[in-house]
Amino acid sequence: MEKISLKLAFLCQFNAALCLSEKIRHRNMYKFLKLAERIFIILGLTVFLGTLYRFSEVGLIPQNLITLIKYSTWASIVIINCIFWKDNLIALRQNILLTILTILVLLSFIWSDFPRFSLNIAIEILFMSLLGLYIAQRCNLKEQVEIIACCLLIQAFMSSFFAVFFPGIGIDNEFHPGAWQGVFGQKNSLGSVMVLNLLTFFTLPKENSNLYKYFGLIYSLLLIFLSTSKTSLIISILLILIVFFYQNFRWRGKISVIFANLGILIIGCIALVTLTYWIEILTGLGRDHTLTGRTPMWGMMIAKLMERPLLGYGLRAFWAPKSPHAIEVGQVIGTGWIPSGGHNGWLDLSLDVGLIGLSIFIINYLMTFAKALKLAYGTQKPEYFWPLAYLTYLAMNSVTESYLLTQGSLIWILYVTVVVMLNKKYPSNKNQIHDFYSGTLEGMKQ
Repeated sequence: MEKISLKLAFLCQFNAALCLSEKIRHRNMYKFLKLAERIFIILGLTVFLGTLYRFSEVGLIPQNLITLIKYSTWASIVIINCIFWKDNLIALRQNILLTILTILVLLSFIWSDFPRFSLNIAIEILFMSLLGLYIAQRCNLKEQVEIIACCLLIQAFMSSFFAVFFPGIGIDNEFHPGAWQGVFGQKNSLGSVMVLNLLTFFTLPKENSNLYKYFGLIYSLLLIFLSTSKTSLIISILLILIVFFYQNFRWRGKISVIFANLGILIIGCIALVTLTYWIEILTGLGRDHTLTGRTPMWGMMIAKLMERPLLGYGLRAFWAPKSPHAIEVGQVIGTGWIPSGGHNGWLDLSLDVGLIGLSIFIINYLMTFAKALKLAYGTQKPEYFWPLAYLTYLAMNSVTESYLLTQGSLIWILYVTVVVMLNKKYPSNKNQIHDFYSGTLEGMKQ
């Protein structure tokens, strides 16, 4: 009997050891797959930024290889979204306005004067939307902020690399001599991305080290200064003030709503003063009172919008190469330069999909903003402020730049991510990821 008992005890201990070993192996595989997922998302975001092609321009990476990476990433995004097609259908139903707007954008090539040009951009917008959908459903808010921060920090390193070792690409030597443009081809683009990077590190989860956080903040500010983009500098200062305000008063019950409204009122007053005395203010910043030709451009854009007010001109068709509309705007500016964009995201969206599309976007934006505000008030975790901070950045940045529905930008991807994430009503994505990976591991084991 004693021998049998010993054997049973030994077998029980052996079985327990096997179970523990299996759990450890399972957990390690899960961590590996999660790391692979993060790397894939960062690669996807980088691909849509288009910054990898800078390496082919200096002969460091063959262009064919970068193109292969691009289309392989696109194919992977489609495959992964097909795997989770049920969740995607739920997300589409939960985000009707966003779905309608996306469909309107994708179909706008039908009434475009340059259908092939609009269709090519629409295809990329489709893949951007799928990536945003994937991020929203597969990553929780903490993971989203960490991934975005890591991706944008990599872009900052890449920009510094090109500015130092390949100044012919990384530094503007023609229109704004000495201004850093990094891997983005334009100083304002670098400045805009670094403002977003600054904002992301400002809302970085507490689990990350302070050294990493403050390094990201300081590095972003440094590149904003080196880009000499005054618009980005002003936006970054205003955003930091707004973020600081909300982070200090958002957790204090109903009185925080009062402070929020006071903050909005103060911001409105500042905007009113700025618009009233903008000549003096901009002159003091070394800019002309027409915002480097933007105001006559905007006037012409509004006039042209009234010719096609409902559905606009089709995705980016107004600014297509050889577009007579872009030529007219260039003549109004009087410099002989034909612009490729309107430097105003709200007006460009109107030109793309008309007042119908603009109205859908504004309604969807305001509904999402309200949910982001509620989320920010409900916790002390800094990452929960990210959606509200991002939506504030989007609105402010769109006043002087046009990055919402364009190639080489993350604005639309992150907007889709924020909207879908805030509207999720099904079980936590962390459990879904775990279940999916568990099923995958079980299949591998069998």
